[in-house]
Amino acid sequence: MSYASTLDQRTTQAAHRALGGAASGGGGLRRVLPFIGPAVVASVAYVDPGNFATNIQAGAQHGYTLLWVVLWANLAAILVQGLSAKLGIATGRNLPELIRARFPRKLVWFYWVQAEVVAMMTDLAEFLGAALALHLLFGLPMGGAVLVAFVVVLGILMLERRGFRPLELVVAALVGVIALGYGLQLALSHPAWFPIVKGTLIPGFGAHPDAVYLAVGILGATVMPHVIYLHSSLTQRRIQVPPERRALLVRFAWKDVGLALGLAGLINMAMLVVAAATFHQQGLAAHDLSQAYRTLTPILGAGAATVFALALLASGISSSVVGTLAGQVVMQGLVGFTIPLWLRRLLTSLPAVIVVMLGIDPTRTLVFSQVVLSFGIPFALVPLLLFTSSRELMGGLANPPLLRRLGWAVTALIIGLNVLLLWKLLG
Repeated sequence: MSYASTLDQRTTQAAHRALGGAASGGGGLRRVLPFIGPAVVASVAYVDPGNFATNIQAGAQHGYTLLWVVLWANLAAILVQGLSAKLGIATGRNLPELIRARFPRKLVWFYWVQAEVVAMMTDLAEFLGAALALHLLFGLPMGGAVLVAFVVVLGILMLERRGFRPLELVVAALVGVIALGYGLQLALSHPAWFPIVKGTLIPGFGAHPDAVYLAVGILGATVMPHVIYLHSSLTQRRIQVPPERRALLVRFAWKDVGLALGLAGLINMAMLVVAAATFHQQGLAAHDLSQAYRTLTPILGAGAATVFALALLASGISSSVVGTLAGQVVMQGLVGFTIPLWLRRLLTSLPAVIVVMLGIDPTRTLVFSQVVLSFGIPFALVPLLLFTSSRELMGGLANPPLLRRLGWAVTALIIGLNVLLLWKLLG
């Protein structure tokens, strides 16, 4: 089954009218709306529970020091997701399909294995986040919370049978809940604005030894490898257009990416800022999400703690939906078969169940899973840059020299951070 977006007839007609209007010089938000959706779905991965864990720990332990990591990671994510969207539009195929068609068979199987490991780490963070939010909000035992999260996520996934637009709208609503939640917390926390500007503009890791570890975790939580694979699938064959209009469609895709991931970036920065203002500035510890929830009550009030848990729940559920879809795209593209959604959802829930049964700290597990994800990013980025720079594949939509250099610079930076982390851990 292909997970390229299937739009309802009314939305498809609106999209074609918008393309026609834009081609004749029309513009404005109304023209862009029919194309908003794929990047919103992808953006969920940038505000998932892994982001909560890494950003809150970074803010609580290091104040505003690592804000620059969040900013640059989100700028890199905009570049990467724009390229992934463009690949699907220009070729009509997604990244896993192209890897299967153009790479040696043994390498393809290696790609599938590492992509499934990445998917399991992703799912571990997302599912644990949703279960933890249910536990905090309703007092459910973690085992029962995992079961409830499984049922809710599976119910939302069933919307895909009615076309992708209903699923896009549900995911967009959940992202709205997260944005609203952190907007309220930001207003209540009264952060110090000068340190925010300094932490955003001046790179540094401070004196704490685990700052690099958290920085790599933030990177892994932000430039998520599984949505690099997924986004190209969300745009392939989404709207049937003649080849001469694909460049215009790519322009709309970049706007979609800029809006959705720009919002995700602001949410990520708000997470770190709220943690810095609430915990670090007051000398309070918040080593895990449960502790952060409990500590918020005496500082900002019970309402703020509830808003935090609701935002975490929306994050965990929406990102679990997107992670399941990404896993299906990867399996279908790389090895040519899929399994039922409920079975994939069940299998990828097992690591979260094991963590709960063994009583392992969920927040530490979340941060570790994001560090593992960072090591999976280059495996997705390298073929993405190779394919989007190929005139044979992309025609006139191939990456210009400046975009190629930016892409390879981002890849080199990510690999460099991963190597730095390994060196520090081994040292």
